[in-house]
Amino acid sequence: MTSGETKNFVKGIAFISPWLIGFLAFLAVPFAMSIYYSFCDYSLLQPPVFRGLANYRELFGDSVFWLTLRNTFGFAAAALPLGIIAALALAILLNSPVPTPGVWRTIIFLPSLVPAVANAMLWLWIYNQQNGLLNILLSGIGISGPNWLNANWAMTAIIFMGIWGVGHTVVIYLAGLQDVPRDLYEAAEIDGAGWWRRLFNVTLPMISPVIFFNLITALIGTFQVFALPYIMTGGGPDRATYFFTMYLYDNAFTFLKMGTASAMAMIQLLIILALTGIAMYTSKRWVHYQGK
Repeated sequence: MTSGETKNFVKGIAFISPWLIGFLAFLAVPFAMSIYYSFCDYSLLQPPVFRGLANYRELFGDSVFWLTLRNTFGFAAAALPLGIIAALALAILLNSPVPTPGVWRTIIFLPSLVPAVANAMLWLWIYNQQNGLLNILLSGIGISGPNWLNANWAMTAIIFMGIWGVGHTVVIYLAGLQDVPRDLYEAAEIDGAGWWRRLFNVTLPMISPVIFFNLITALIGTFQVFALPYIMTGGGPDRATYFFTMYLYDNAFTFLKMGTASAMAMIQLLIILALTGIAMYTSKRWVHYQGK
């Protein structure tokens, strides 16, 4: 390497040094420490003591661990497709000729900007059994609404809350829909294709990369669900909404079992990586990129 190349290399390192420092301090080093702590008995108050795979063995024998894992997978299995379908349907409606489209886009996008705490407090009022808006509306049509946050309904209530915050996903879908070439729709209409055939044969294939992107981000988000159920139900009642990340948090900061929490974090990472890998592998069959 010549002296000029060395100078350019040093300048390049200097330019990206803020990012490198942030990456090392807030991502790489904490991640490496978390891997190490997952093999240790560590209470935050005493130095970590290496204990091998004991944390993992204890977790696999812990009934609460499997309960939270089951709750999280159940939530993801329902909330993930429901959120994707709801966001895509709203984006298709907004992409059609509607009066004052800007107003409707603003109305749909605004809820996604509401902070999690305010969002939770709002839904606590909506789901209130006595004075909640939802039960008041149901009583208007002669239906007696249940206690939405009891053991039977709490998971369903949390799942449907997810539709409230799909505004940012709708914006991404809408951008993808507006990039679909109009001549494809015109050619399909000439061939006699109706609205449904145009949707499945033109629209969805053309925006399949956008759907895939939203699928991956939603997959990661649903397996890290924490704030709303933690504020609204605290994992109850009867641990009906006790999710994986909530148990991880409790192990780390309530029970002071940072080693167990780190092991849970590693398991969560492996689950998300595995599901993401499956999604990427299957995407070869249904994701279509222009020019390919």
